[in-house]
Amino acid sequence: MNGMTTRHHHHRYQIRVELPTYEHPPPWLPQTERTGHPDYDNNLTQFLLRSVKFRRSRNSEQLGFNIRGGQEHRCNIFVSKVLPESSAARVGMKPGDMILTVNGIDFTTLTHDEAVKVLKSCNEVDIRLQYFPFGYQKTFERIGPSPSHQPRMGPSPSHQPTRR
Repeated sequence: MNGMTTRHHHHRYQIRVELPTYEHPPPWLPQTERTGHPDYDNNLTQFLLRSVKFRRSRNSEQLGFNIRGGQEHRCNIFVSKVLPESSAARVGMKPGDMILTVNGIDFTTLTHDEAVKVLKSCNEVDIRLQYFPFGYQKTFERIGPSPSHQPRMGPSPSHQPTRR
């Protein structure tokens, strides 16, 4: 190269990733016993995106679920509790559901308080969800085991937690 030397710089980058904890494989079962067994269930449809819609008749009526998370904790908003017999229970919402949008509003960028305000303002809700139990568990590491807000959706004394 005409007496010229070239140097190649190789840059190394470290990227931190969080992986789920290792789970040992399930105990061996004969093929005939695997159908319907939870350890051998390959049905991944529970993890697909889904939409649920329901309404409440008035602002004081509960939506029937609690949330935890928010961008102030560096995590998304998740359903933390679903009240039995509620509209949320009837449409299949469950703890561990990550709320992606509510009535077209992107919930992946909201703080917890912003999410509560949006939910309190809605009588009709169209919620886009994805079941994501690993992300839900991360909220307990980032926020701690403190109880999630329970917004009440109507006038409530200021000393009470809010309920959705």
